[in-house]
Order: sequence, then C-alpha cells, then structure tokens
Amino acid sequence: MNDVLLAVGTKKGLWLLRSADRWTWSVDGPHFLMHSVAACAIDSRGERPRILVGASSSHWGPGVSWSDDLGGTWTEARDGSGIKFPPEADASVEAVWQLRPDTAERPGVVWAGSQPSALWRSEDNGETFSLVEPLWDHPHRPTWEPGFGGQAIHTVLPHPTDDQRVLVAMSTGGVYVSDDAGASWNPSNTGIRTDFLPGDPPEYGQCVHKVSRDVVDPDRLYAQNHGGVYSSGDGGATWQSIADGLPADFGFPIVAHPHRAGTAWVAPLVADGERTPPERQLQVWRTDDAGKTWSRSVDGLPGGFYGVVLRDAMTVDDVEGSAGVYVGTRDGSVYASADEGDTWTEVIQHLPDVLCVRAAVLP
Repeated sequence: MNDVLLAVGTKKGLWLLRSADRWTWSVDGPHFLMHSVAACAIDSRGERPRILVGASSSHWGPGVSWSDDLGGTWTEARDGSGIKFPPEADASVEAVWQLRPDTAERPGVVWAGSQPSALWRSEDNGETFSLVEPLWDHPHRPTWEPGFGGQAIHTVLPHPTDDQRVLVAMSTGGVYVSDDAGASWNPSNTGIRTDFLPGDPPEYGQCVHKVSRDVVDPDRLYAQNHGGVYSSGDGGATWQSIADGLPADFGFPIVAHPHRAGTAWVAPLVADGERTPPERQLQVWRTDDAGKTWSRSVDGLPGGFYGVVLRDAMTVDDVEGSAGVYVGTRDGSVYASADEGDTWTEVIQHLPDVLCVRAAVLP
C-alpha cells in the first residue's frame, strides 16, 4: 500500500500526517498557524498531488493557497485571495468553506463554496476562481438564512459522469441542483422535513448539514440534516429518511464509501438541546445497505466525551480492499480506522478545534 496523506485543518492552522500502514503516523505542522482552516482538499488527479487550503486570517481575511510538494512550500493567488466578488456584487468573502476538485475527466476544474453562500469555479487547478453568477443571482438567495454556524455553501458535488450536473448544499437554504453546468439552479429538497419551521416543509430553506455521493452509484446521495438522515436514489429529486436504527438523527458529517455501493458513515449527536454524542460516547455508525440498517462502532473511541465532529471533519481514503475512515473532533483529536470503522486509534491529540479532514493515497 502506498502512503496515505491526511490533511487536518483546525481553528489555528493545518497539520499534515502521513502513514504507510494507517496506524502509525508522522506529523508535519503547523502550517498557516493562527489561520482558521475551514476547507482543505487533496487533488490527486495529476502526476503530483496538490494540497489546497482555504485559510482565514483575522487580519488579512480569507485566501486560497496551494502546495505541490506536500506542504514544503505554499503559493497564494496574486490578489491575495483567488476568490473575490466582482465590485457589482457588493459583497465580500468572509470564509472559504469548501474546496472540491472535479473528476479526472475534467482536469483543472476545482469548485469552492464560500460564506456568504456563493459557488466558485476554477479552471486552473484552484489558482484563480470565478463566481458562478446564476446561483448568486438566484431569486431565492435574499431569503436564505444563516444557520448557527453561518450562511455558507459547505457541499459541492460534481457528477462523476455527467459534466452538466452539479449539486450544492447550504445551511440554511437546502440542496440545489444544476443540470446545465451551473447556468440554472433548482431547489431539490422534496421529502426533507423542517422541524424547526411551522407547517409543511417548504420548497427550500432546509438546514442541510452535509451531503455525500455514492461513488459507485452516483445517483445515490446521503444527507445529514439538522434533524434527519436521508438518502436519495434519484440524484436528489426526492429524499427518504434512513434514520431508523440510529440513536439520534442529528449530526453534522456523512461520508460514503469510495468503492462499495450502499455504504456510508455518520457520527450522531443528541438533538439541539445538547449536541453531544449519545451516552457521552463518541461513536460512528455505518450502513452497508443504503440506510436500511446501521451498526455502531466505539472500539478505540473515547467515552465521557462531550465533543462534536463537525461537517467536514470526517473523511475516507480510497485504499483498495479496506477503506480508511477518519474523524476529527473539536477537542483537537483525530481518530483513524484502517478497517472501515470497526476499530479506531487516536493518531494525534491536543490540536486546536478540528474543522476539516481530508485523506488521499499518494502515488
């Protein structure tokens, strides 16, 4: 097995971890110390992996940087951001919440989501970005409301085989889908409830926490909501609850298996009044049948635990045979599983709040 690279973005910098066996890890960092790193990505489409980082300084503001030598050196766009609203938008980027390389069939394309809720597209591997204006100009945008963590696009899912189809999600606003490469956008929330609003669920306004795409069956989607865990078998046109069997339907992350259809992981939390793990036990739950049943995993995870796994602080690698799963917590620990979540080991502790975790197999 080739080495696995783990990028860990925190409230005060980025750490890079590397392992040949997914049990013992070398640690490099911090990079971007005193910057809040809410978004990171490892773009493995080229001959050399590119690490992309969305880092925000309380003094200089947000920016996008990249490294083509595994963190040895970093480059930032010449204008200091790479993501910048045109003057007529009368807006400024507060934070970069998502960086998403497109598929190998679309080299050079990288997507970004920001706060305020805007979608950005790069044609040069994340060095410069242009605003996707049809979504910014959508008539719904003035009525999108901020969630507890802000008003931002936190999920961008380009379709792996259809280059016209892109899905985004935000809190609060819900899921939106484009079938024409971003020229137009439609809300796609049918079946997702909104317990925090009176009356029947609206067309949009759902508080979606994260959406993940099944790599093997790309029209299969999984969503973790502010109350509710859902699956869609039709690309997001309709959603069905898959929360039965879980100890709670609240949480932030959800990730899908990189090679096997029907497998996904969540990290449940007791609902709004507490936002702590059930029984104060950090736990990860896996489904192998697209949400019909769930199994619990706590072996190696801490009890007496009051922390949270945030929406981008869970990820999987793409090791053939047995995918690795990784979770980072707001108390600064990262846990790794080399057996798809059956057992866990703590690989680093005492970091600042973990905001995002990404993994890739190095060439």
